[in-house]
Amino acid sequence: TMPSIFSYQSAEVDWCESNFVRSAVIAEYYNTDGTPLFSFLLLTPLNFLVLEGACGRMELCHLKVPLLLAGVFSMYFHMTLSYVGQLLDELSILWTLAVAYSFWYPQAYFPKCIKTRRHFFWLTGITTVISTLMSFVKPTLNAYALNCIAFHLLYMTWRELKKCNDKRVHRMAAVMVMWWALAITSWISDRWLCWLWQAINFPYFHSFWHVLIALSLLYCCPLVIYFDVSYEMPSFKPKLEYWPSDSWPVVVPYVTLEEPHKQC
Repeated sequence: TMPSIFSYQSAEVDWCESNFVRSAVIAEYYNTDGTPLFSFLLLTPLNFLVLEGACGRMELCHLKVPLLLAGVFSMYFHMTLSYVGQLLDELSILWTLAVAYSFWYPQAYFPKCIKTRRHFFWLTGITTVISTLMSFVKPTLNAYALNCIAFHLLYMTWRELKKCNDKRVHRMAAVMVMWWALAITSWISDRWLCWLWQAINFPYFHSFWHVLIALSLLYCCPLVIYFDVSYEMPSFKPKLEYWPSDSWPVVVPYVTLEEPHKQC
């Protein structure tokens, strides 16, 4: 008989960490309760604080709920390894990206057939619905497709950096890319070199992925806000700041607004 889609280990994907080793009810303990819990409880709220500082653009705050759901569904998936958990985990990321693209994608880069933000909302929505339906066809490919979207985001960042001479912006982008590179390396390593990590009893690279991608988002959010303000609020000059201080080795970046606006 077909296993229930809610059943434990009914997912098409299983990560490198051994299942039910430290708990009888949690399939992947470290992918659920370890470092991902740290990133969910600490780094996600910090991202909320970054977004809170940009709520002069109120639509940016709409990203809070998708980010929160992505964290909850990720924990549920790794706890159960269920088919439903896998799809919730992947689709929450897809819809978070859809919200981010809908509100933040610069109008200067719209396709020629798209004239307004409203039309772009419809294009993003239709594309997201089609992608959602396609994700049921071969769920094992979903994670690879979602990771590939990062290359478009990096391309867009590169295009914006070419127009910007602010060294703080370039430094933040470099830090963001560093964390992302470490994150994707951990993710690929867990998928493709699992035999090696299990041989040395260290199958925890997917849990590293959770923390590293959260750190990358901590720098990505204010960077995108910086560019968004440049386009959508031209009377202001965005400025990147660090809390608690520039001199601290670990900081939380955020955006402040100054007048009058000067071209970056």
